[in-house]
Amino acid sequence: MRVRERDSSFQPSTQDGFIIVAVLWILVALAALASIYSIYIRNSALAVSVMDDEIQADALVSAGLQLTAYRLTVPKEAQRPTRGQFGFRLGRVDIVVRYSSEAARIDLNAAPKPLLAGFFMAIGTPGEDADRYADRVIGWRQAPKRSDQYDEGALYRSSGLNYLPRGAPFAHVSELWLVQGLPPAIIGRALPLATVYSGRPDINVFDASPELIAALPGMTPLRTADFLNRRDTVPPDKDSLARLLGPSQSGATAEGSDAFRVRVSMAFHNGWRKEVEAIILLQEAGDEPFQVLSWRADFDSDRPGLAERPR
Repeated sequence: MRVRERDSSFQPSTQDGFIIVAVLWILVALAALASIYSIYIRNSALAVSVMDDEIQADALVSAGLQLTAYRLTVPKEAQRPTRGQFGFRLGRVDIVVRYSSEAARIDLNAAPKPLLAGFFMAIGTPGEDADRYADRVIGWRQAPKRSDQYDEGALYRSSGLNYLPRGAPFAHVSELWLVQGLPPAIIGRALPLATVYSGRPDINVFDASPELIAALPGMTPLRTADFLNRRDTVPPDKDSLARLLGPSQSGATAEGSDAFRVRVSMAFHNGWRKEVEAIILLQEAGDEPFQVLSWRADFDSDRPGLAERPR
């Protein structure tokens, strides 16, 4: 038997091996590019979805503010409510809107010294310190005079501060952090109860927190507790106020202000939630029914019980 010899001409060359390796590397690179592109497309779709939700949320907040202004201005012959809430559903989003007059808070620019001192006492400051803190708040907001500017400014310089009191109304409640001598703990308790937008020297006691009721001049713990127990059982008007606190009670009112704090809470069908708080000023003149004074998103509620009781 004759054995056929192997034809050596079919043996693979070194060049063929290099081509195979190169092809394999190209396939690996294409697979990697496909994977990267898939991740890019997925992330882009997610980003577009999030952006779409944000755009929709902004539109819903605007709608919530418009509806709030409409409720507060129509009908004009009725007494304007000082707080309330309503809800609606648009598409796949549930919206809850809560609003309350800024008169439920103490105005740092308008409150007189006795009310400011009572306020600091109500949030845990001893009497002498409360009186001094009230002076510092007034010193910050008051226009400087030749007779006392040196004393107030010297107080800041002697404390090592590199700025002087504003000498004008507070632009924001957070300016309390700049007022000389106020402890951080006291400022932290004061901020959720204060405003610079009501423009009133008094407080709407039918919407205010217990601390602000206790801040009224002449209030005692017993009078404060009695009023808090009875205020929800009577109409929130000046006649009820006179019956519960007496006609001569200073610092108290049943009226609201033209500034309202509006909280818009949105729950999307995909589980995303967003909350926006805006302060609006109602206005009769001009093309718009209101002006936005302040806006913040995704905040931690300062004090859920403040002016949010159903009426």
